[in-house]
Amino acid sequence: MTPDYRHTLLFSCTVAFFATVTARLVISPVVPDIVDAFSTSNSAVGLALTGMWAAYALTQFPSGILGDRFGERRVILFAVVGTAVCSGLLALSPTFWLFALLALCLGVAAGLHYIVATALLTRNFERTGRAIGFHVTGAPLAGLLAPAAAALVATWYGWRAAVLVGAAVAVPAAALFAATVRPEPPQFPDRRMRDRVELGSIVRLYRRGPILYATVLSVLGAFTWQATASFLPAFLEAHHGLSRAVAGGLFSVYFFIHGALQPLMGSLSDRFSRDAIAAVTMGLGVVGYGSVVVGDSFSLVVAATVCVGVAMTWGAPLQSKFIDVLGEQERGAGFGLVRTVYMLLGALGSVAIGVVADLFGWPVAFGSLAGIMALGLLCILWNNVFGAGY
Repeated sequence: MTPDYRHTLLFSCTVAFFATVTARLVISPVVPDIVDAFSTSNSAVGLALTGMWAAYALTQFPSGILGDRFGERRVILFAVVGTAVCSGLLALSPTFWLFALLALCLGVAAGLHYIVATALLTRNFERTGRAIGFHVTGAPLAGLLAPAAAALVATWYGWRAAVLVGAAVAVPAAALFAATVRPEPPQFPDRRMRDRVELGSIVRLYRRGPILYATVLSVLGAFTWQATASFLPAFLEAHHGLSRAVAGGLFSVYFFIHGALQPLMGSLSDRFSRDAIAAVTMGLGVVGYGSVVVGDSFSLVVAATVCVGVAMTWGAPLQSKFIDVLGEQERGAGFGLVRTVYMLLGALGSVAIGVVADLFGWPVAFGSLAGIMALGLLCILWNNVFGAGY
């Protein structure tokens, strides 16, 4: 495989990831309009979106198995085309319950992409950290652009047009992927799918110390990421008295830093060690979340937000660590399983930090995120100094 084609493959997979994330993120900015349109409640819409994200997480495991059985290119195309179809139908929903069902379907379709694309990329790149780091940028880039685009389109044309932005992005992404990525034979076309999901194989995977160790760190990171993505603007408004526009601007800065530095952190983990770079991200998380709570000047809040953005690049070194440990024959299903586990547990970050904020206030809520990052840092230090050195 030529270097030019590898770069094309990486770019096409990243654009596809950007499209699947965009389709989910364009919904949040128009939640009030959806509530009004269907005469429902915020709780009902929130439950529908929770179902969408849970379906996305649960699809990670079977997606790896499907990629092994039917080939990565076919599954990725199905994911992006399915995302486009579900987004289009979601925008046309005549009733709320159909809207909720289609949101669930959108989560399933979008969830088929990431694990399969990661397996495809890591098989074709020797420097897996750099490839994963670049691929991961699709999510924060979508976080930077999608909410603003959805809000702008909704102002002009209404919430249905805003939701349709997801389909408008997914269609050309699917066309690009189909035109530029060559078909490859499936890795394990004859392996029965039910053999891959038996409880025994899952237990054996988590008996391996390096897998359990990396999963614990990823759960801590995902919990913090989910809480930050859900509440950072609200925290900045309530705790620091910033206007909605300024808080939204800092939220964009967070996403920009988070996305722009993923390839760098992945490359650094290739050159040095996965744990060393993960420790850097966790350490900056302690500094960032602690400073954003106690900071009393706007410049310090900006600096703290930048630190938080860098902290959330933990995905590049830790996901690369999983790939290092997993053998080629188990990489698709195995990585899908661990990603399902840490995403589902990490998703609790939104509700947990929301409850803490309601009961004890925003400073305690975001201060606890500094504590979670400190726990991750201590786990890394303990493993490398006193532990097994996984």
